Amino acid sequence: MSVPPVEPTRLLLESEERFRLLVQSVVDYGIFMLDPQGYIASWNIGAQRIKGYRADEIIGQHFSVFYPPEDAGKPALELETAKRDGRLEDEGWRLRKDGTRFWANVVITALFDDTGELRGFGKVTRDLTERRNAELRLSERRLLLAHLVEAQETERRRIAWDVHDDSVQAMIAVGMRLQLLADDVPAEYAQVLRELDEAVDSTINRLRHLVFRLRPPGIDQHGLVEALTSYTSVVLRDSELRLVLHNELDQEPPAVVAITIFRICQEALTNVLRHANAKTVHISLSTVDDGALVRVTDDGKGFEPAVVHSARGREHFGLIEMRERAETAGGWWTVAPDREGTTVEFWLPFVGSSG
Repeated sequence: MSVPPVEPTRLLLESEERFRLLVQSVVDYGIFMLDPQGYIASWNIGAQRIKGYRADEIIGQHFSVFYPPEDAGKPALELETAKRDGRLEDEGWRLRKDGTRFWANVVITALFDDTGELRGFGKVTRDLTERRNAELRLSERRLLLAHLVEAQETERRRIAWDVHDDSVQAMIAVGMRLQLLADDVPAEYAQVLRELDEAVDSTINRLRHLVFRLRPPGIDQHGLVEALTSYTSVVLRDSELRLVLHNELDQEPPAVVAITIFRICQEALTNVLRHANAKTVHISLSTVDDGALVRVTDDGKGFEPAVVHSARGREHFGLIEMRERAETAGGWWTVAPDREGTTVEFWLPFVGSSG
C-alpha cells in the first residue's frame, strides 16, 4: 500500500509554523520584526523578558522607544544602514519598559522580497549587561594590578638603594678598617682580623646579589628578553646550571606584563637552583592568543604533585606567589612536576594591560 504524497503547500505551512514556534520560544534573545518604517510587527518571549513589554503593549509602536534620549537620531540611521548594507550590528545602551538601561548587542537585517522590494527588518537583541560589567571589573582589576606592580617595583628600588648606599657602604668601610688593623696588630691577632675581613667581604657580595635581585636590569630600557638574559647570566655565574632561552615573541609585552613575566621566571629559576639539582633549564617565550605563553623547564629531580597544594615550606609559598601573580594579571599558571624534571607554564594576556 503506497503512502500518498504530502502536498508542498502543507509542508511549507508546517515548516513556517515550526519556525514561528522556534522564534517565539527563544528566551535568551529578543527576536522581532519591524515594518519598513520601523514599527514593531511581531514580538517573542525573549524580547518580553529582556525589554519588559508584553506583545499587546509594544506591537505597533516605533522601535525608537528602546533608545535613550542621547541616541535620538540613531534608530533612523541604523535602518538606513541596514537597508543599504543588508545588515547592521551595534552595541549600546537600550531602555526597558521601566526606564532602566541595559547594554545590548543588536543585529538588524533588512528583508527584501524576490522583486527587491523592502518588506521590513528582522531585529535580534541580546542583553550583554553582565558581560560588560565583568569586562569593566576585569579592566579595573588590571588597572589595579598596574598600580600594584608599579608600587612593588618602586619599593624594591628604594630598598635596593638603601642597601647599596647604606649597608654595603658601611660594610666596605668596616672591611677597610679591618685590613688596616691587621697590618698593625701582633701576628696572633692578624689572622683573626683577616678571617673577619673575609666574612665581611662575603657579606658584601651577598648584599650586592640581593640588590641585583631587587633591582635587575631595566626592562623598560632593554626589553624583557635582554633583562632575563642579563639577570640569569649573573645568577648562574657561579652555578653549573646551563640556561637555554628560546624567544618566539612577536612583540614586546606591555611593561606590566613584562615585569610580571620577569618576576615569575625569577621565582621559578630560584626554585630550580635551590631544589632541582638540575643541569639544564629551558625558558621559552611565545605569543599565543594575544598574550605571552612562558615555559620554564628543568631536568632536575622534580617533586611530588602534592607539594603544589601544600602550604608548608618556603618553596611552596614560591609556587603560590607565581600562581597569584599570573591569575591577578588575568592569566593562568600551572606546574607539572615529574621524577625527571619540572615544567612551570603560564600565560598572560596583552590586551587590556597598561604600559
